[in-house]
Amino acid sequence: MAGKTVAEKILSAHAGKDLRAGDFAVCKIDFAFGQDGTSSIIIDRVKEMGLEAFKTKFCMVIDHSAPSPSEGVSSVHKKMRLFAQDYNAGLFDIGCGVCHQVIPASGQILPGDLVLGADSHTCTYGALGVFSTGVGSTDLAIALASGKNWFKVPQTFKIIIKGKVPKGIFAKDIILYIIGELGSDAATYKAVEFSGPVIDKMNMDGRFTICNMVVEMGAKAGFMPVDKNTVEWMRKNTAITKKLHPVCADKDAKYEKTIEYDISKLKPQVAKPHTVDNTASVSELKDIKINEAYLGTCTNGRISDLKAAAVILKGKKVKPSVRFIIAPASREIYLEALKLGIIDTFIKSGAVVVTPGCGPCVGTHNGIPADGENVISTANRNFKGRMGNPNAFIYLASPATVAASSIEGRIADPRKYL
Repeated sequence: MAGKTVAEKILSAHAGKDLRAGDFAVCKIDFAFGQDGTSSIIIDRVKEMGLEAFKTKFCMVIDHSAPSPSEGVSSVHKKMRLFAQDYNAGLFDIGCGVCHQVIPASGQILPGDLVLGADSHTCTYGALGVFSTGVGSTDLAIALASGKNWFKVPQTFKIIIKGKVPKGIFAKDIILYIIGELGSDAATYKAVEFSGPVIDKMNMDGRFTICNMVVEMGAKAGFMPVDKNTVEWMRKNTAITKKLHPVCADKDAKYEKTIEYDISKLKPQVAKPHTVDNTASVSELKDIKINEAYLGTCTNGRISDLKAAAVILKGKKVKPSVRFIIAPASREIYLEALKLGIIDTFIKSGAVVVTPGCGPCVGTHNGIPADGENVISTANRNFKGRMGNPNAFIYLASPATVAASSIEGRIADPRKYL
């Protein structure tokens, strides 16, 4: 019998029986969480079921609207704080940062774990070799009550990335290119395993970026190899000292598809409104004027993202017609950026640095665009209305492309600044 993929192995271990792609099983959950856009319903369901304790580790993160922009959101935040006290649940309050940064850095999840989040970009943790996926708030509450949930074992795509990484190309360019090539529904309910020389050399920030966006091609989960980069990141960012037990695919694992990309000639990529797979190279869009630039989110708010933008902005000014908003992904990243002089560079350039968290990504506060305005963002989605106004236009790009565009007031090629 053929070997197993990472998804087959992790779900088999958590079901306590041998599983293959296409099988259904009830699996034990290692960790679950909600954020301030989804936790209110989780709390309601927990109380309806009369739960007094949880069967799995659980936390909540206030990140989508932090600090609160309205009376209604303040009420939700208060509800979360009281619930955390009453149930002794973990809570990352305002200023801690984005759930998909603070949870991996908290040391509460490990390679080989099975994690559910009431947030669609929970797939981010695949960068640590975790099977992590987003579910609805009611499904999440059921996992808290039972410690389990049901799964269909997904088929897996293997994506191999090779070639010499060109100047000005970042993880965001690579994943935008792949989504543009495959389409936004190409991997619906699949798992995706990334490998190849480019991935082997990629830092963890880049790996988080790529896994974060697998849901934008429809995938259930994405996986990176657990190697020395992973171990070093976990030792540096978490308090974990114990030996890790990564789950690796067997050499003879059966994949639905194996796809290779040589990125040696890749140009900086931009996703045009209003779909993530509507991609083009930056040179094709040089006449598009922008009104707002945004650097941050669970996709690109990490220290290497801030560094990439700061290199371009150093000694330069944001065009007066552009609002450049920056949100570090966590308090720790904000502090590191301060020590490195990155925040100083941003402020002197004319950019605005806001509270660690999701910022304007989901359109609740901190920079909702006006009718007809163009935004260039490091976020993962550019759907109509995503940033709070269905009459605005969102372009997605790497931190370097966003920074270069903020200087020129139009979509700009970052390579000339590097």
